[in-house]
Amino acid sequence: MRGCKPFRFFHRPQDIALACLISDVGVLMSLKLLYLVSEDWYFLSHRLPMARAAKQAGYEVHVATRVADGAQQIRSEGFILHPMDWRRGSINPLHMVTTVAKIRRLYRRLRPDIVHHVAFAPAVIGSIAALGLPIARLNALAGLGFVFTSNSTKARLLRPFARRLLSFLFAGPRTVVLVQNPDDKALMMQLGLAENSITLIRGSGVDVDQLTPLPEPGAPFTVGFVGRLLYDKGVETLVLAQEILAKRGVQVRCLLAGTPDASNPATVPEKTLQRWREHENLTLMGYVEDIRKVWAHSHVAALPSRREGLPKSLLEAAACGRPLVATDVPGCREIARPEVTGLLVPPDNPAALADAIERLMKDRALRLRLGAAARQTVVAEFSSANVGAQIVKLYARLSANSPAAQPLANKIA
Repeated sequence: MRGCKPFRFFHRPQDIALACLISDVGVLMSLKLLYLVSEDWYFLSHRLPMARAAKQAGYEVHVATRVADGAQQIRSEGFILHPMDWRRGSINPLHMVTTVAKIRRLYRRLRPDIVHHVAFAPAVIGSIAALGLPIARLNALAGLGFVFTSNSTKARLLRPFARRLLSFLFAGPRTVVLVQNPDDKALMMQLGLAENSITLIRGSGVDVDQLTPLPEPGAPFTVGFVGRLLYDKGVETLVLAQEILAKRGVQVRCLLAGTPDASNPATVPEKTLQRWREHENLTLMGYVEDIRKVWAHSHVAALPSRREGLPKSLLEAAACGRPLVATDVPGCREIARPEVTGLLVPPDNPAALADAIERLMKDRALRLRLGAAARQTVVAEFSSANVGAQIVKLYARLSANSPAAQPLANKIA
């Protein structure tokens, strides 16, 4: 192993040894990793740290996605882009068949060693496209989507079918399901998946060098929300909580950073958003490119969601030193830890949310203590370096049986 330069994402002696073996053999330079993701902005927002870690480890990184305006940034990272006509949210059978066929042709032409299916819809459609092909599949579930989070009639009708479909698609050889919290892991096991086919990596990585603690802003007291404007994200619950506080004579400003999602049945309609724009002390900011601007003007971060994978918005707020108010549901409670990094309330409970916000408003010492602990937690557990190390190890495990990786397997043996 002379001249070996271990990758910076490996820390333990056994990991460094594995990195050196990979470096000696030169295996990873021939391994192709393909991300299948519905939207370019989602890849850049939620999977960029993982992709950077893979590229640094030597993988040839490809990205197949619908392109809006992220092509230049994706290519500037050294990734190979495959634009797709991807209609997220469509349940048209003809379009579904056409999309599966396009993805399968890409898989057959590119011959990736690993496909990383990002989120629920790509995991399902990509797994169907990969049936029978010698490709290792990583199905990353950042939450479980509308079918599992919504209580609507449509979601309840689709849920039994979705469970059966997932238990079939995710149980194949060289297939791993990647989840972000223990609750989702337990659900996958309830579907009949073996525990060793499920990997838990909490989050996608936060750049703790870019997102640093921010001083508290001045008055008025402000609560920030970052996320898609969906009922399932609890944005309406936050608006109702603000109205409750106003009736109590407690004036709180709310900043809502995010946009509706027309492809999601739980999106807040425009007529409701227009009504909210007329609310006093409620600001709809739309899409915010530099998220630090939101947290620089917010005393507290709120996410009263019904279910999450592991919410990036709370992780980023915590990195900026903000205390958290969230619901006691899967995903949220992984980072919003009661009386440690934040406060937890029941879902769909505006009064409880209002009480938690008012408590933090009136107790600056508590806010500062929770915010400092939130920052420390993100640095210790959810940083890009931490998550990057874990995902590279998982990729190495998945690619161990690919033809290109056989020299490495033989050398290790």
